[in-house]
Amino acid sequence: MKKLICLTACFIVFIALHAQVTIENLLSVPFPSELKASADGKHIAWITDDKGSRNIFIADAPAFSPRQITKHNTDEGLDITNLSFSADGKHILFTEGNSLNGAGEAANPAQLQEKTGQFVWLASIDGSGLRKIAAGDDAVASPDGNTILFLSKGKAWQASASDTSKAASQLFEARGGISSLRYSPDGKKLAFISNRGDHAFLGIYDFSIKTVEYPDPSVDIDSQPVWSTDGKWIAFIRSPNRKDLLPFVELREGSPWSIRLLDVEKQTAKELWKADEGKGSILHTGFPIAENFLLWADGNQLIFPWEKDGWQHLYALNIFAGASPRLLTAGDGEVENMLLSADKKSVVYNTNIGDSHRRHIWKVNVSDVKAIQVSKGEGIEWYPVNTNAGIAVLRSTATSPGWPSLIKEDGSSEKIAASLFPSSFPEKSLVIPQMVSFPAKDSMLIHAQIFLPPGYSKEKKYPALVFFHGGSQRQMLLGFHYMGYYSNDYAMNQYYASKGYIVLAVNYRSGIGYGMEFREALHYGANGASEYNDVIGAGWYLQHRSDVDTKRIGLWGGSYGGYLTAMGLSRNSDVFACGVDIHGVHDWNEEMKNWVSDYDPATREAFAKIAISSSPVYFVSGWKSPVLFIHGDDDRNVPFNQTVNIVEKIRAQKVYFEELIFPDEIHDFMLHKNWVKGYKAAADFFERKMK
Repeated sequence: MKKLICLTACFIVFIALHAQVTIENLLSVPFPSELKASADGKHIAWITDDKGSRNIFIADAPAFSPRQITKHNTDEGLDITNLSFSADGKHILFTEGNSLNGAGEAANPAQLQEKTGQFVWLASIDGSGLRKIAAGDDAVASPDGNTILFLSKGKAWQASASDTSKAASQLFEARGGISSLRYSPDGKKLAFISNRGDHAFLGIYDFSIKTVEYPDPSVDIDSQPVWSTDGKWIAFIRSPNRKDLLPFVELREGSPWSIRLLDVEKQTAKELWKADEGKGSILHTGFPIAENFLLWADGNQLIFPWEKDGWQHLYALNIFAGASPRLLTAGDGEVENMLLSADKKSVVYNTNIGDSHRRHIWKVNVSDVKAIQVSKGEGIEWYPVNTNAGIAVLRSTATSPGWPSLIKEDGSSEKIAASLFPSSFPEKSLVIPQMVSFPAKDSMLIHAQIFLPPGYSKEKKYPALVFFHGGSQRQMLLGFHYMGYYSNDYAMNQYYASKGYIVLAVNYRSGIGYGMEFREALHYGANGASEYNDVIGAGWYLQHRSDVDTKRIGLWGGSYGGYLTAMGLSRNSDVFACGVDIHGVHDWNEEMKNWVSDYDPATREAFAKIAISSSPVYFVSGWKSPVLFIHGDDDRNVPFNQTVNIVEKIRAQKVYFEELIFPDEIHDFMLHKNWVKGYKAAADFFERKMK
């Protein structure tokens, strides 16, 4: 009997340590986002997406025991975003609901019979007093905590933080789309940006006399205002307008951007600094992710990102000394998050410097430019925040998805709210991907992660899958990704490996992590599809591996990854046996209309000719391999007609295809059940067509 009990107990432990690798289990961990800390460092908050139920959690330093503020428990497809603390740390602000499409319709993939638009909410940090403020987004509390400002339909509004009987009202009248609300330190003035399309002004609203002024108007685009700590100055970025700028084409240099300094009392401004010609002359706004691109540090040091050396690095400029900017983050790598330390003497940031396929936290002292690595090991850390107990982050590993964690003094970390992490997650059953590199068709060196099946034997021949991320300005890493969309994709690559596939996740040109020239690759995307050299290079790399069955190489990816999947199937069905194309681009001329409202191929004949020849529709006559299309018909990034039109063309030439369509779903699927259904359909498709 004792032996039976022992065996049973051992079996239970074994099952716990080796949980089954299923799509449901791989997606079972609540994905965390928007980690924030109160100004006093006593509290942190974050948003979780737990199988479609989105909620806010708060924890107090140093114990960080979590408490749930919102109480959603169903997969209803309603988002929570724009989390922030009030200045006194007593309240939390957030937006609940979904954004609008071009027709003014809020996303509603669950077909809820209620309004699903965005509303600003307020709650005390103990969870009490939860209330809806008004329709709007991007809320910010006044320094005294009494007033809530927010944006609604492109205008600035105000509401009382305590008086529930007082209705919200528009703060001021102004043309243009209002954004970037920034209170002065004393709360008496408000800096903002008024965007008028081809130009944008820095504006100042005075609460006492209720006036709006534009002290330094120009034909250019102002952005990113930041107040000095004494409230006497505002620094802001000015970028020249580029009328004919099109997305998804390389942009390496142009008219330089600059930083300007406004004397608030005198209402006069001057150019503080201007980027050099050449590298770094164009302001890259994709990262770092921060409250503002300009940070006003101790000693009147202005911190800002600049690609002067071909990498998005941080620089410090002594505002009143007239000296040249000083490089703070030397090394080959990018800075993706940044914030000031609590004393404003250092900058805390995450970067892939020194570990190009991960992200770690660093800290640099502004005065002596002494940088130290704060987090170490084989994890991936992002969204650092300052707390009384140390730096808190979101962290993942190769076998564990992102989770709130506290960095210890030795550089290691421990999970915050570890009791919320699901025991069903199959961490012990996952594989560790390896870095590989291979030459593209044009000989450019391309990096990738390769997932080998459990129990791998070099004597066997395996079916293989090539994965392409979306973006295209993204990078897959040696672990679960810091973005929810790509964390799911990484999980799916783990699932395919568990089912006996060799998986190659390709970091193709026009992605991030390898510098400006790689990101702005010549002739990429709509201007020549130079990434296709990487697609066929990946196919050839797998064909030359002795452990790959060359007749069973498939492709899959979403968005830009769907585009490259379709390119592979249309141009080289002789190499790629089949593919899963998730909301992919198939015609660049049609896609441009989604991003540039007045785009007309007839008036851009030369470019339109290149764009169509860079599209899968141009090569559709060579498409022979089976494909599964997955798409939501309320997609705001890649319009649904991209799939409608390509299906019409391949149907006409008798290409085998399957489809999985999600009514009212958007690009980044809001419903958890759609992620599961889509991934299961993809796995089943590959099982039938590859094995």
